[in-house]
Amino acid sequence: MFSVFTFIVSYKPVVIMHGILSGADSMNSLQREIESQLVQFGKRLEAGKRIKRLFPNDWKFAPGRYNCNSNTSLGRSGHSQGGLLARATIQTMPNHNVKVFISLSSPQAGQYGKFSANFLHLIFPDLASRTVYELFYSKVGQLTSVANYWNDPREQDLYRRYSVFLPYINNEIQTSNSSIFRTALTRLDKMVLIGGPDDGVITPWQSSFFSHFGFFNGSLDVIPFNEREIFTSDAIGLRTLADHGKLVIVAKPFVHHLSWHRNRNVIREVILPHLI
Repeated sequence: MFSVFTFIVSYKPVVIMHGILSGADSMNSLQREIESQLVQFGKRLEAGKRIKRLFPNDWKFAPGRYNCNSNTSLGRSGHSQGGLLARATIQTMPNHNVKVFISLSSPQAGQYGKFSANFLHLIFPDLASRTVYELFYSKVGQLTSVANYWNDPREQDLYRRYSVFLPYINNEIQTSNSSIFRTALTRLDKMVLIGGPDDGVITPWQSSFFSHFGFFNGSLDVIPFNEREIFTSDAIGLRTLADHGKLVIVAKPFVHHLSWHRNRNVIREVILPHLI
């Protein structure tokens, strides 16, 4: 499901996680650019590629906690599902040492919509995005990672009832971990959210910025992140980060989902500057 790379960037390691249905090799271009521009030393840890449930029942055993509680400051980035998982991992560690987190076209507010059909057919060929909630919002469905962040605006009651991941890390459901999830995110020096209208996979593409669909009067409309409760109530610390100039939004057109971490110009323009 994910893999981890660690590089020393200006004496600061950078941990990178890839997304679903891809492996460590998918991040080779990003690795080379980081090494050629900034890195003095690097190593890679392969952690497998699966589509099973994102997090275990006990949050302290979350995957990807690699070296995040050491005394060395870290940069952390993740592409697609890997960015969502990387963010969640940070939130489970109130004393983490991550200074910069870069979310690269990741469904931070969840996934739902027309482009999802192409994505779903790779994993569940017989399912349609409009009715997939019938599987995803069940105990069996929640054993798959995609179901863990499937956010159907028409079925919010089922989403909160069955989803074992996204409504928890976004503090839509309050638990004993909610304050930790918020405190840990505000510990960052910078959170960079990157996405674009030509992504073609993340739906809505603005989910990369915590925006998502709202269902009103029979129609779906994207609600900007700063108008959603997750921001206005400062549920996970987004508003705190924004108020302190620590939240960076990068909307870049003409970049497909599979190019964010492979296109040299894109990497140099929207990723590397935030790692310096």
